Amino acid sequence: MNDRQLRPVPTGQGTPSYGGVRESALSTNRVLRNTYLLLSATLLFSAAMAGLAMAMGMPYLGPIVTLVGYFGLLFLTYKLRNSAAGIAAVFALTGFMGLTLGPILSMYVKSVPNGGELIMTSLGITGLLFAGLSAYVLKTGRDMSFMGGFLTVGMFGLLAVIVVGLFVDLSAFQMVISAGIVLLMAGYILYETSAIIHGGQTNYILATISLYVSLYNIFLNLLMLLGGNRD
Repeated sequence: MNDRQLRPVPTGQGTPSYGGVRESALSTNRVLRNTYLLLSATLLFSAAMAGLAMAMGMPYLGPIVTLVGYFGLLFLTYKLRNSAAGIAAVFALTGFMGLTLGPILSMYVKSVPNGGELIMTSLGITGLLFAGLSAYVLKTGRDMSFMGGFLTVGMFGLLAVIVVGLFVDLSAFQMVISAGIVLLMAGYILYETSAIIHGGQTNYILATISLYVSLYNIFLNLLMLLGGNRD
């Protein structure tokens, strides 16, 4: 919290008060706490759904079904973000993403040498990266809002690559694409965490979705990088 935030708020009685600042800080802490609690729960649920998909031998749904399901549930979550039903929508979205991840993990376990080790390594790096980036923003209190324009352009570029990849074989560039996605998602973690502590993000459901998607993409693309872009 910086000096500007600590300026007393006039009470109209000639005595300065820090009540407004305290209320703002409490609200920020509440959003941060709820976000991390919901994120932890959705990550566990998503992992359980991925394990279920692996146990059932569920086939890969394909990029089109995955994208349609993802954006459909994402739209639903945004519509319900200010209600209790929004929490159910978050679990529906993250559960669906876990189901789509299961077949990919099964392919790594069955077809890639040391596939299980690669999965655990990718998971560990993802966790450490998230902890490090979050701790940096929380400790320094830096405002990362300046990254918004860059991240928006990067996201549109990513969507364009995804669409092109549906029709053109981009496997030769997959390593570069995966590295770019990891960097972009790391930027989103910095940006979203900063938005929470500076009051730019006050909805913990939306904050959870943003951080979950970033972690999902980091994990998946680290797995591709560590796996050496195997088919």
